[in-house]
Amino acid sequence: MMMYHQFWGKMKQQKKGLSAASLRRELKTKFIGRNILYYPVTSSTMDASKEAVKQGAKEGTIVIADQQTAGRGRFGRQWWAPPDSSILLSIILYPKLEELPRLSMAATLAVAQSIEKVTGLKPVIKWPNDVLIEGKKTSGILIESKVQDETVSYAIVGIAVNVNLDPTSNPEISETATSLRQALKREVSRLEILPALLSEFEELYNALRRGEPIDELWHRRLETLGRDITVTCGSEVWQGCAESVDDDGNLLLRRPDGSLLTIAAGDVTLRA
Repeated sequence: MMMYHQFWGKMKQQKKGLSAASLRRELKTKFIGRNILYYPVTSSTMDASKEAVKQGAKEGTIVIADQQTAGRGRFGRQWWAPPDSSILLSIILYPKLEELPRLSMAATLAVAQSIEKVTGLKPVIKWPNDVLIEGKKTSGILIESKVQDETVSYAIVGIAVNVNLDPTSNPEISETATSLRQALKREVSRLEILPALLSEFEELYNALRRGEPIDELWHRRLETLGRDITVTCGSEVWQGCAESVDDDGNLLLRRPDGSLLTIAAGDVTLRA
């Protein structure tokens, strides 16, 4: 009997683990994730994706890792994720130039919608591309691309989701970050979330390629709109009310003098 329990416990543990084989068994997509590059440890899934592009990786190829030694977020910031705690994912795409600005919308929506469908939680989006649960960050998006002569050579969509991360173990993020485990008070298998995320992303990306708008869906989840904010991008700082977003996801900021400023990127903080 003891041997049976040990065997069954080991089998359950293996089932929960993330691997190319385990993910393939759960996937229902047609091309996103049908080619999987899995790394137990890599410097960054973004860097590994760029190498894969050089080797001729097909569109929809994904790179996943259990651990990154040099994971990064927007503006070169470090992305902290202990081994096996998070979804660390990059998706290789070859979009048209007009589709490129909307990839961030597709990625954040895919994360928010998959989390809601699988867990029942109600994520919102903080402009431009953070996914929040109960006011704290649970996912971030990083998009890197190469454009030559009005043609997109490639685009890599990086997605990180805090699944079983314990933010309290890192003082630098303990006040601003959360995870699915923290929100649900239970452990969550990455294999519950990742296949749903890839399915949602494929559906949204296909909609973009057909020329269908997804900005309205994105707009509904934006928690930034209607609030007095400060936007910082490098040495530039703007203040005003987040009035709306345009079709490409740029923020329309109504400044105190009444002028309307269009902002493509930046860090948002709420004003007191």
